[in-house]
Amino acid sequence: MLSTLKQTWFFNIRGDVLAGLVVALALIPEAIAFSIIAGVDPKVGLYASFSMAVVIAFAGGRPGMISAATGAMALLMVTLVKEHGLEYLLAATLLCGLLQIIAGYLRLGELMRFVSRSVVTGFVNALAILIFMAQLPELINVTWHVYAMTAAGLGIIYLLPLVPHLGKLLPSPLVCIVSLTLIAIVFGIDIRTVGDMGELPDSLPIFLWPDVPLNLETLLIIFPYSLSLAVVGLLESMMTATIVDDLTDTKSNKNRECKGQGLANLATGVLGGMAGCAMIGQSVINVKSGGRGRLSTLVAGVVLLMMVVFLGPWVSQIPMAALVAVMIMVSIGTFSWSSIVNLKANPVSSSIVMVATVATVVMTHNLAYGVLVGVLLSALFFANKVGQILYVGSHSPNSHTREYQVTGQVFFTSTEQFVSAFDFKEVIKNVRIDVSRAHFWDISAIAALDKVVLSFKREGAEVEVIGLNEASATLVDRFAVHNDPKAVAKLMGH
Repeated sequence: MLSTLKQTWFFNIRGDVLAGLVVALALIPEAIAFSIIAGVDPKVGLYASFSMAVVIAFAGGRPGMISAATGAMALLMVTLVKEHGLEYLLAATLLCGLLQIIAGYLRLGELMRFVSRSVVTGFVNALAILIFMAQLPELINVTWHVYAMTAAGLGIIYLLPLVPHLGKLLPSPLVCIVSLTLIAIVFGIDIRTVGDMGELPDSLPIFLWPDVPLNLETLLIIFPYSLSLAVVGLLESMMTATIVDDLTDTKSNKNRECKGQGLANLATGVLGGMAGCAMIGQSVINVKSGGRGRLSTLVAGVVLLMMVVFLGPWVSQIPMAALVAVMIMVSIGTFSWSSIVNLKANPVSSSIVMVATVATVVMTHNLAYGVLVGVLLSALFFANKVGQILYVGSHSPNSHTREYQVTGQVFFTSTEQFVSAFDFKEVIKNVRIDVSRAHFWDISAIAALDKVVLSFKREGAEVEVIGLNEASATLVDRFAVHNDPKAVAKLMGH
């Protein structure tokens, strides 16, 4: 047990603690901003970020990944909060958590196998663009001090790692935030701070059961929102886990992550927080600041709460320019620049999927829509490509017989090619169709086989289908009609 604790919690103590501090500081303005988007008090987002991070540190399937209140989830809550209030949002958060736990037990995390690399790349690029766009309001119609502070922050972030010894000792984003805060306080620079975003809570969260009627009417109100929150939350969490897997060259347990997200949302709902999920931006900050284990996530959540409750006056003085610099670093580091360089070198279908995913997410600001479009396009391109891997050859062992050899996959995209490969006008007595090197996947393929056999029979030929594998034979036995005398007679007009 001690060895397990060391491998997952205490193998990187200094890196995890320092990374957790950076993430905690960066979480505060985002949690407040997402609360404002959802139409709730800032403490709802801050309590959610605390509880999500702490619970997921223990229950999640991806060490080092940060979960908290997110913009994608906040957007789904706007209508519910506006029409029914905070209590119904808390109830929806609880139901969202329950649905995610069920998804984990149903092993729905394994569906990530169907998300192609092009979709993941598009998701990453779109999120990088959205992170950068989210910083623009802080850089528009502001004084020169903001630009100077942001530039100084970026300088610290990118140049400090080049300094021998010191650069590896402290994470540059943390140095950036602390340095710019001290500069702003010492010189009395009048720029926007974290405190200007909203009032920080001054008390610890308490157990709070939603004050809603426990009846069918309430369920009908919250279920559509809970389902949307659960799907989007799991989708963003699974995608983020895949990205952190790549960054750290380690594997994660996707089904455990589903259950962990559900438990975290259950805890959040009873502590007065809004539903949340994994955050790619904060997760990238954590990894790039040296965070690798569960300790980094726990530190981020605990320190976040301690800072906003007990160090509120100090935290409120952090300049937004410092956090903007950190988030710009995240967007630059998150974007897959190689995907642009290799755009022409990659297959056209892969490039289209990647660009379509990016465009959909950026236009809708909904990550789920982008991933859905990407997955559908990937499936269509794959089906089209596999459908073309079909060959039908033939030869005549004698003047009365024609033998056809079918090689490849027969399903809905290849049925037209399959049917057109046969010569129904040839005057022949016997036709033998050898499908030992083929596979029939669906009822469209079986219907195509029926059409071929019946067309030959209409011309007076005897038809024999040989070599069906077990799976194809099962479909033929269930759905084919060419072996049913009554069906054949009816189709042939007798």
